[in-house]
Amino acid sequence: MGYLLRGEGFAYLPPDVPECLVFAFVHPAGGPVHGRLVREPGSLMRKTSVYIGWLTHRPPRFAFQEAELAALSRHFSMRAWPPAQRRHDSRNFFIETLAWLVRSGLVRGLLAEAPRPQPARRPAVKDSRQRAKSGFRKKRRSR
Repeated sequence: MGYLLRGEGFAYLPPDVPECLVFAFVHPAGGPVHGRLVREPGSLMRKTSVYIGWLTHRPPRFAFQEAELAALSRHFSMRAWPPAQRRHDSRNFFIETLAWLVRSGLVRGLLAEAPRPQPARRPAVKDSRQRAKSGFRKKRRSR
């Protein structure tokens, strides 16, 4: 989510800078996770693109690009907006766009796909009663 100020590297959109831009991506493009979540028929991103297409009846529409890093994107040029209105209007764009992504289930789906960190294993520590029973005594420093 942010502002696109130069169009280099985004020819597939095509941009009309300056723009508000929101995209969802799976890195690296072409990798196995990207294949499962983007390229496969019935993938999470593909289903999200179809569902959000039903929700957005006016421009700007979401674009789905299965070969790009930014697999799902929505962008809108701020060029015609008065400079004093850009902050307000772009916030509305971001709120609306993110609400559709949440409503579509994309955020929940991506969280479900994220690897879960394994809990750290703590070494077994005996409390003082267990140490006393086992005959362990703390060494005292001699004076």
